[in-house]
Amino acid sequence: MLTFEEARARILAGVTRLGSERVPLDGAAGRVLAETIVAIAPLPPFHHSAMDGYALRIADLIGDGPFSFPLGAEESRAGRPAPVLGAGQACRIFTGAALPAGADAVLMQEDVTADGPKIVFGARPKPGAHVRAAGEDLRPGQRALTEGTRLQAGHLSLAASLDRGELMVARRPRVAIVCTGDELRAPGTPGGPASIPESNGVALAALCRQVGGEPRVWPAIGDDLEATAAALERALQDADLLLTVGGVSVGDHDLVRPALERIGVDLDFYKVAIKPGKPLAFGRRAATENSSSRVLGLPGNPASAMTTFLLFAAPLLRLLQGDAAPLPVLLPARLKTPLRHKPGRLEFARAMLERDGRELWAVPLANQASGATTSTGWATALILVPLEAEDLPAGAEVDVLRLGDL
Repeated sequence: MLTFEEARARILAGVTRLGSERVPLDGAAGRVLAETIVAIAPLPPFHHSAMDGYALRIADLIGDGPFSFPLGAEESRAGRPAPVLGAGQACRIFTGAALPAGADAVLMQEDVTADGPKIVFGARPKPGAHVRAAGEDLRPGQRALTEGTRLQAGHLSLAASLDRGELMVARRPRVAIVCTGDELRAPGTPGGPASIPESNGVALAALCRQVGGEPRVWPAIGDDLEATAAALERALQDADLLLTVGGVSVGDHDLVRPALERIGVDLDFYKVAIKPGKPLAFGRRAATENSSSRVLGLPGNPASAMTTFLLFAAPLLRLLQGDAAPLPVLLPARLKTPLRHKPGRLEFARAMLERDGRELWAVPLANQASGATTSTGWATALILVPLEAEDLPAGAEVDVLRLGDL
């Protein structure tokens, strides 16, 4: 069996970004930027006031104060050209308004006493007080956003501030999901006494969308080699990544691996020393029209399927979008309760996270069976238990992968 690190390295080897496309700014959230954005004008574009108050020239202040300044006839308001500032005058100004030429400070209105056509104030302001100078955020030619950034709200705000109405982003990877097994039926539909509702497709599709993929869940197929091969052939035609679920182990009715081989998929490996998720297959079919097609054969048990997606499919999909940070971030935590572990495989135990002051605590869920949908549904994190570790006591330091960070 491969180690976790070896398997992930093989899956991610040689992955490059798919194509790119231009999208409107309001459709770019969650997409990966496929260009580096450089400021072509100063940001802010002009000197403006950060406060409601009064603009003036510090050079006009004589002595140590208190000071009395006549007010100009015009005021400066946001969205309008700045008025002319006469020598020895102050100008009423509002937040966001352009600074009159020559003005180099703004007095907050709370620090000023208005006295008819003049203002009175005691302290000499410092140069640049309450002024947002042109280019103080970005100068022309400075990098604003870097290629490979997964765009969030703040990135979009910055792009809009730079007057960008569209952005070049990576194409979303197309993901085909095929679940296998005679026992499967669609949720909410009638079935025999030995049937179970198929629960992996909807979960994996949701995870795909979270990492920027475009999933298509194909109808589940039974345990028949010809039918499985035909279904996988169809699903692979327009997919950047094919996810199969179930049927990749070594049982008599595990037909996915022979079906993949029948349609020309070159399998790289099919066992990884992790728990849950040991029966994981990976391969490629480079001879198809879509030369970037990859195949991940996930185990059929819900916990195994979702865990292996998080560990292997998620970073692969990120890399296919050119994401500069494809791997999950691990957080330090402590075990709230003991956790049993048999050495030999790296375990990803499902847990809930609690915060106590500045300390993060991981509470292992009771049922760690790979078929347990309850702990899969309740988990907010995965605890990494090293393959050589024995049972871990309460209070032990562990690394956790928070599922909300996907």
